[in-house]
Amino acid sequence: MRRIRLTATEQAQLEHIFKTTTDRRLRDRCQAVLMASRGRKRRAIAQDLGVHRTTVRRWLTQYHERGGAGLQIQWAPGRPGRIPETLASSLQGWVKDGPQSCGLDRANWTYEELATHLYQTTGIAVRRTAMRDFCQRHGIRPYRPTYHYLRGDPQKQQAAREELAALKKSSDGRVRPAEPRRSPVSAGAHVAHDVGGEGTPAPRGDLG
Repeated sequence: MRRIRLTATEQAQLEHIFKTTTDRRLRDRCQAVLMASRGRKRRAIAQDLGVHRTTVRRWLTQYHERGGAGLQIQWAPGRPGRIPETLASSLQGWVKDGPQSCGLDRANWTYEELATHLYQTTGIAVRRTAMRDFCQRHGIRPYRPTYHYLRGDPQKQQAAREELAALKKSSDGRVRPAEPRRSPVSAGAHVAHDVGGEGTPAPRGDLG
């Protein structure tokens, strides 16, 4: 293997990468080339960087053949996703229509139930985390809010509104329960009782 000889431009580029990169492996590779260009032996470089000398030899060979590109970290391709991207629209439709449209007696989807339903319909088996990552990547939210106000008792809602209004009008801040409503018949009976009852004497005629 020939000795590494760097031009001023090449040395400046390697020093810039060494100072700015956040990848320790790339920094070690740049440092190995710079040290070799100054005449340091591969065994000593390996000891300084804590790697095997064959690793240093591979770095120097790659730089000699490809330049700076030979020092870049080559990432292995990741494992392809188990859920095809073409099923994103189907999942969005399931979530939009709700579990009941798919024959499930539930109000909202969960990632586990979506994964189970995906397996039952397509035969693709995935875990909860894979379904969660897929949904988040496509902006699919399985948890939909459930509103109960429109399903409530209208009479109880009206009583609650009247009680709240009484609370706002109260000067001392205490809750004053709303008085029960009286029908016209009961109101007339109450007036008659006040007039002719035992608590109030009936008016007498003129004795003279």
